[in-house]
Amino acid sequence: MGGVKDYVNGSVSANREKIEYHVQKILELIGEDTGREGLLETPARVTRMYEEIFAGYSVDPREVLGVTFDESHEELVIVKDIVYYSQCEHHMAPFFGKVHIGYIPSGRIAGLSKLARLVEAVTRRLQVQERITSQIADIMTEVLDPNGVMVVVEGEHLCMCARGVKKPGSKTVTSAVRGIFRENPATRAEFLSLIKE
Repeated sequence: MGGVKDYVNGSVSANREKIEYHVQKILELIGEDTGREGLLETPARVTRMYEEIFAGYSVDPREVLGVTFDESHEELVIVKDIVYYSQCEHHMAPFFGKVHIGYIPSGRIAGLSKLARLVEAVTRRLQVQERITSQIADIMTEVLDPNGVMVVVEGEHLCMCARGVKKPGSKTVTSAVRGIFRENPATRAEFLSLIKE
């Protein structure tokens, strides 16, 4: 996933023939000629793509944080600009953007690359941006028990840009605030200031 570790949706792999059959039927139902050259391999391609873009279903997001380490550092740790790609559960249309994660450890830290893995595990499934934001914050809180966590997710949604209201370039920003970030406006402001730099 995302060059960190390759996960594949095993359910898609196990149901490859059924998925290819149904993709072909959808193509026919929208008026396509499934016998034309450009579409001959499309059902197989879509199925292979589903193995990848829905790989989050084959992973427990709590486990991707892996081994944590005892560390007395109790200052702000930020990993920002983690690029993600997901699929809107309402239209199965892509949305994508960046995730910014900040936390203040209380004696346990995770490897920095593990935060990118967490984002991949949560986003590589049918999702809504609000849930992605909360899930990342909640998993960080559960696994690391930090003094605080703040997650900001920016997203551009094709279900809003390419259809419906058709407003390309519009971005949605969501945040989740836990612990000291909720209680202390200065800590929250520090995080927001550092992710803008």
